[in-house]
Amino acid sequence: MRVLLAGCGDLGTEAGLRFAAAGHQVLGLRRTPELLPEGIEGQAVDLTRERPAVPGDTDIVVIVLTADQRTAAGYRSTYLDGLNNVLDAIDEAGVRPRILFVSSTAVYGDIDGPVDETTPTAPASATAEMLVAAEERLHSRFPEAIALRLAGIYGPGRTSLLDRVRDGTATVDPTPRYTNRIHRDDAASAIVHLTTAVENPEPVYTGVDHEPVDRARILRFLAEELGTAPPAVRDSAAPGGSGKRCRNDRLLESGFRFAYPDYRAGYRAVLAGQGTRHR
Repeated sequence: MRVLLAGCGDLGTEAGLRFAAAGHQVLGLRRTPELLPEGIEGQAVDLTRERPAVPGDTDIVVIVLTADQRTAAGYRSTYLDGLNNVLDAIDEAGVRPRILFVSSTAVYGDIDGPVDETTPTAPASATAEMLVAAEERLHSRFPEAIALRLAGIYGPGRTSLLDRVRDGTATVDPTPRYTNRIHRDDAASAIVHLTTAVENPEPVYTGVDHEPVDRARILRFLAEELGTAPPAVRDSAAPGGSGKRCRNDRLLESGFRFAYPDYRAGYRAVLAGQGTRHR
C-alpha cells in the first residue's frame, strides 16, 4: 500500500518508518524533506499555503501536523488551512484513501473525572477550539475518516520534565492534578494499527496509556529513578480541578496493545536512552 504522511515531525516520521518497515511505500510531506530518513520519500510543501501532489494510488493518508505557534492564528493556519489543502488535494487526485487525523485530548477541555470518546468536547482555549473545528471539517468532508486524540506525548529527546527534576526546579501541587500521557512509539504504532489493521474503524479514538496519574506521582517517580531530591510541594494549589482521566477502552477493543502501558515503563525506556527523536 502507498501511504501519504501529511506532516513529518518526530511523530509523523516515526509512524512513517513503521509503515515502511511493514512493507508500505511512504511519501512524507514537509518543508524540509531532505531531513527525512531512508525509507520515506520526501515532497517539499508548506501545507499551510500549498496543496500537495497526492499520488493516484494512495491508500492511506495520515495528517499529523505541528503548529509553529501555540496561538489561535497559528493553529488555524496549521490545522484548518493545512487540513483543507490536504483534503482538497485528495479530492483533486480522485482517490478515496483511509484518512487519519492526529488531534488532541485538549478538545475535552478542563473536565474533571473520566473521559472517553463519548464525552462531549469542551475546548477551554482558542487553540483547542481550532482542533475541534478541524475534526468537524474532516468528518463533514470525509465521514469515514479517523480522528486520533492523543494525550501528552513523551519519549526520546523530550527531556523538559526530566531536566526540571534533575535541576530541582520541579514543584508539585498539594492536591492531585491528573495528567494523561502516551509514549511517542505507542502513538506511532496506534496510527499504523488504526489505518492498516482495523476493518471498520470508529470515527474517534482517544490515544492514552492505561494509567492517568497525578503529576506529583510522576515527578516523585522520576526523582527516585534519577537519585535526586523529591520535588518541593507548593504552598497552595493552583486554580482549577483535579483534571480529566482519559480512558483507552475503544483503542484496546480495536486490538491495539501498548509497548509502554504506563509512565513507569515509558520513562524507564527514556532514561535508558531507547529510541531517537527525529528532526
